[in-house]
Formats: sequence, structure tokens, C-alpha cells
Amino acid sequence: MAQNLDVIDTTVQKTHIWINDVAAEAGWDDKHKAYLAQRAVLHALRDRLPIDEAADLSAQLPMLVRGIYFEGWRPSQTPKRLRSAEEFLNAVAAHFPNTGDPADPETMVRAVFRTIERNIEGGEVEHIRGILPEDVRRLLAA
Repeated sequence: MAQNLDVIDTTVQKTHIWINDVAAEAGWDDKHKAYLAQRAVLHALRDRLPIDEAADLSAQLPMLVRGIYFEGWRPSQTPKRLRSAEEFLNAVAAHFPNTGDPADPETMVRAVFRTIERNIEGGEVEHIRGILPEDVRRLLAA
């Protein structure tokens, strides 16, 4: 007899919603590409946030997205200094695997951040923006 675990079913459903949102925001039909973009942006962002802020953001992510977010994280090597939007976009590109289907890092950042804005509560998004350099804030606000 198969039993469903509601907590697992719910996080899978929420993760699909997030990936679908990223795909729609980026104008892509490819859900795998949207997943990879979400992962790349979350990793680039996580690595540039102070440890407490990285943890605060993770608390608002769906459980499965939180696992993706923390995959490969080395807290002792963070936060990495972030000086410019160009540097952030380069970090996103570095986290996006070479699949033969390139994606524009700016498109990825905007799509993922809009998804984050729609799905997390409170002032966490504004708090994150306040930590980042001005030109990165403008990128995230666009």
C-alpha cells in the first residue's frame, strides 16, 4: 500500500511552481533550463550574502528549493566580495552548466528574482537588496 507524505508532495509541487515561474519570466519552454537558471542564481546570491542572511533567505524557500540552494555551499568561504553587477552576472554564468543551450545571465537573474519576490514574505527581499551594491540592486529591481 502506497502512502503519500504531504510534506514531500507539497514541496515538489511548490518547486514545480517556482521552476514554471522562472521559465515564464524568462520566456522559455524548457523547464530544465529554468531549473538550472534558478540554481545558478541562487548559488551566486547565496555565496555573496553574509551567512546569517543566506540562512534567513533559505528559511523562506520551499524545502526542495532550499536543498538546491545549499547544495555545495561552503560557508567558510562566504561571503564572497561583490563589487558590481557585472561581477554578479559573471558568477551566475559560472554556476550555469554548459548544456549547449546558453542563457543570458541577466535574463536568469531577473526571472529568478521576480520569482523570489512573488513567493517569499516580509521584508526579506528588501533586506537582501540593501546588502548588495547599488548596481546589483538596480539589476534586481528591473
